Amino acid sequence: MRSVSKALGAILTVSALAGLGTAAAFTTTSAEAATAASATTAARAVAAGDSPAGFSYGTDSWPTSIELSNPYREPVIWGPYGGYIGMAGNWARVEGCKTGNMLAWSADDSAKANTNYSKYHIGVGTGAYWYMGGPGVDPHYNGSATEASKWGAAQAADALAAMSRSTITYPVVWADIELPGIEPALDNGWNSVYSSPCSEVKVKDSVPAAVDRADFNGFANYITAHSKYKVGVYSSAPVWDSIFGTGSVGSIPNTYEWTYLPETSQVTFSTEPTGWCLHDSKTCAQFFGGQSSSSKYALMWQWSGGGGITNRYGFDFDQIDTARLK
Repeated sequence: MRSVSKALGAILTVSALAGLGTAAAFTTTSAEAATAASATTAARAVAAGDSPAGFSYGTDSWPTSIELSNPYREPVIWGPYGGYIGMAGNWARVEGCKTGNMLAWSADDSAKANTNYSKYHIGVGTGAYWYMGGPGVDPHYNGSATEASKWGAAQAADALAAMSRSTITYPVVWADIELPGIEPALDNGWNSVYSSPCSEVKVKDSVPAAVDRADFNGFANYITAHSKYKVGVYSSAPVWDSIFGTGSVGSIPNTYEWTYLPETSQVTFSTEPTGWCLHDSKTCAQFFGGQSSSSKYALMWQWSGGGGITNRYGFDFDQIDTARLK
C-alpha cells in the first residue's frame, strides 16, 4: 500500500492534469499543516473512486493517459480505472473506404484495464464496440429488410472476428449507431442511401425505420447465436429517434445501452459523476429507446468527450455500472 505522503506527492505531481491548481508556497507551520490535511482528504476521496458501490470510471476509443499503477487510475480524476471500451472495427474500414476508416483502439489502455480487472478485481476490463453501417451503405442494398438483416449479420461476424484477436473481458458487444457527420456517409447510411459504400454520393434521402431496425436486428441476432456475448447499443435519444422513430420500431426495452447525453466539457475532481448524475445533481444520463437510468439495461454513460462536446484533455470519459451484469 502506498503511504499517505506518497499518495499526496502523486496528487501534487498530477495536479495540473487533475485541475487542482498549484499549491502556494508554505510560509508557516500552520499553513503547511492545513494544506497537507486538505490534500490528504482529497487523496482519500479520489482513491475511493466512483459511487455508489458498483459504479466505476473508464475511458473509450483513442489512447489516454492512464495514471500510475497498483492499481491503475482514471486519467485526471484519479479514481481506480474501471474499464476500457475500444473500437473493434468499422464498416468503412472493412469496405476499403479512403475516408472515415479510423480504428479507435488502444492496446495499452486495454492492457491496463485488464490488469485492474484480473489482478485487483476492479471494473470490467476491456469491452468492444463495432462502428455500424446502416442499410444505405450496404454494398448489396435493395431496400428490403431481408438484405438489411444480412448486412447487419455480416458486420457482426466481422466484429466477432476482430474481437477474437484481443482479450475482451466485458460481456457486452456494443453496436455504435450514430450520425457522425463525416465522409464517406455523413449519417453512416442510416437515413440515406449511397450509390456505393464509399462513393459519398447520396441517391436517396430516406431509409424506412423498419429496414434500419432489420440491420440492427441482424447484428444482434448473429452475436447472440454465434457467441457468448450480450448485445448493447451506443447512441443517444436524438440520434436513435432520428433513425428508428419513437414508436415500436425504436423500442428496445431489453437491450443494454450506453449513452453519451448529456455531456460536459468540464473534467475535474468536482464534476465527475456519482451514480448517473454529475455533482450538480442536475446533469444526469439520458437513455433512449424507451429506457431510463433506472433500467437494469442502462450500463454506461460517456459523460465527457463524445458526441461533439470536447474537453481539454482530448479523450472520452465514461461511467460504468459494473454491478448490473453480475
